[in-house]
Amino acid sequence: MCKKVIEILASISIILSLSACAELKQTGKDIGHTTKKVTTAIGHGTRDTVKAIGHETKEVINEIKESD
Repeated sequence: MCKKVIEILASISIILSLSACAELKQTGKDIGHTTKKVTTAIGHGTRDTVKAIGHETKEVINEIKESD
């Protein structure tokens, strides 16, 4: 009787462990995708800012050249 109880408890714990692993794996994927989206957004924002600064700098330099 005791052996059967141990087998049942072991089976239940294995099933719960597999379920927990699947949830942990999905959580890891969600975190990874979110991190990728955030870093992409930061990168694109930085790129756009640098381009805008470059264009403004070019315009200022051209105005200085024209005024000479």
